[in-house]
Amino acid sequence: MIQRFIEIGEGFSDIYELIEIAKANEARLSHMMAFHTTINKKEVTSLVVILQPTNPGNFQPLYICREGIPNPHSIPNKRFDLFAEAATELQKEIIQLDIKPSIMFAEKELFYQYLIGILRLNHYIPPLC
Repeated sequence: MIQRFIEIGEGFSDIYELIEIAKANEARLSHMMAFHTTINKKEVTSLVVILQPTNPGNFQPLYICREGIPNPHSIPNKRFDLFAEAATELQKEIIQLDIKPSIMFAEKELFYQYLIGILRLNHYIPPLC
């Protein structure tokens, strides 16, 4: 199985695309998530839409708007509210996790491997087959 993060952007206008991906793929929608972290003393959030693996092909996309939205626990914001409204409409609970920031990793791919490890360990995505 191939599990890959697909970065949509940082969550400005591209948040609408992330929400549309979730709505358009409602039958394949597995999870909607929020990853909270701190970068340069600023609390930020990444929003993630995880779809079920394709059949055939066994490819599982994880769409992400990385670290561009203020953490809604410290600064309420409309972008997170839109994501939460979509989750309610799609009957999904937003799974929230605290993670390390991407700047702690030498390469973005290492950051995404770290996240995949967390998601597999917590059984949000299946292990490699």
